[in-house]
Amino acid sequence: MDGSIQSQSTLKQQDTDMSEYLSALRITEAILFAAPEPMTEEALANRIPANVSISLVLQELSKHYADRGVNLKALGGRWAFRTAPDLASFLEIEVKINRKLSRAAIETLAIIGYHQPITRGEIEEIRGVALSRGTLDLLLELEWIRPVGKRKTPGRPVTWGTSQKFLENFNLNDIKDLPGVDELKAAGFLDKRPTSSIFGEVALKIDEENTARISDGL
Repeated sequence: MDGSIQSQSTLKQQDTDMSEYLSALRITEAILFAAPEPMTEEALANRIPANVSISLVLQELSKHYADRGVNLKALGGRWAFRTAPDLASFLEIEVKINRKLSRAAIETLAIIGYHQPITRGEIEEIRGVALSRGTLDLLLELEWIRPVGKRKTPGRPVTWGTSQKFLENFNLNDIKDLPGVDELKAAGFLDKRPTSSIFGEVALKIDEENTARISDGL
């Protein structure tokens, strides 16, 4: 008799746990669809039953939406639904861009992305030209960069890095997910032929080779 009661109690508890888990899935799904911006696991965990693991819920939802029109993605440690990459071409629309990023702004953003934390002076050294105040102001206005500290050198210059919004806008979970040189070349964003990098390594190598030829009398 006692064994039967205990078995029924166990089944009831399992039913309760499953019911709360399914409820947590629906709640989390609804919140993420309605959220105006990506949400942290902590914020989501506060909305579901306490005995349900938000990590398991997010894993389940990620699997469920893996082959759907929208995917659940981790972006900078936060979660949000994003359109499946292979459907991007079906969603393209023409919009009027009132403010286009200047070449200086694009170069500065790229340098900060790949070399952060970095000071204004170091950015200028890499670009080879002075950096106008308006360039950093524009990137700050877009909330793509942020001050991350100060260099322990004379004058204590401010160091810059990318922001959470930068990761969200460029669909990155971590700054380490930025494409490498080989990936950029494969995608056609960089010339596959040897060219001078921002550090001038190729130019320096050519100059050394020319110097060697002159020394050898060639």
